[in-house]
Amino acid sequence: MAELDLLGSILNSMERPPAAADGETRRRAREEAARMKKLQEQEKRQKVEFRKRMEQEVSQFIQATGEPRRRFQPMTKIERSILHDVAEVAGLTSFSFGDDEDSRYVMVFKKEFAPSDEELEAYRRGEEWDPARAEERRRLRELAAQQEEAELESGPAPPGPPNDYKDKYRHLIGCEAAKAAARTMEANKAYGCVPVANKRDTRSIEEAMNEIRAKKRLRQAEDEGGAGGGAGGPCV
Repeated sequence: MAELDLLGSILNSMERPPAAADGETRRRAREEAARMKKLQEQEKRQKVEFRKRMEQEVSQFIQATGEPRRRFQPMTKIERSILHDVAEVAGLTSFSFGDDEDSRYVMVFKKEFAPSDEELEAYRRGEEWDPARAEERRRLRELAAQQEEAELESGPAPPGPPNDYKDKYRHLIGCEAAKAAARTMEANKAYGCVPVANKRDTRSIEEAMNEIRAKKRLRQAEDEGGAGGGAGGPCV
């Protein structure tokens, strides 16, 4: 019996928590809950105030006749989401630009001035949009495409001489010679042939040397015959 009384007294002492510790824990929990609730209410109030301010700015932007787009200052992710929602409700188009989270901003566009893909790419690159320069680039691209299409339809151009000898050698051979060369070239182009004098010499060195020696012997014979005729009179 005494043992049961001892065991009961031990259990009773273990089950009773310290009153002072329980009170401190509950007090800290109540303070943390109150602080979190206060922060949540403050954040909610800030969101409501920010939305009202954005609604006013968007309304002013809609009434501004000479303002097709408006760029807002960098915002946090939550603020950007609020502005996008306000713009959507107002019937506007909005986009976010910027690489860094701290520098990311929102641009709002009126429906009749919705941006093109080229305009959006310019903003993404951090450039200012210039409609005149973009139109010039578009016109040049169209012109290049038309020229390429015309070249494909007409086929490759016929091969020709890279230069006109009339202009290339005018300062060397003179005007009259250049004209003659030009006429010869035109005749060659017209008939598709090349004069024999313009062809490359295909003789061997031995053949050329034999021909030169024969011509030399012929000239020597003519010279000797002319000299003999002068001294003894004409041959009978």
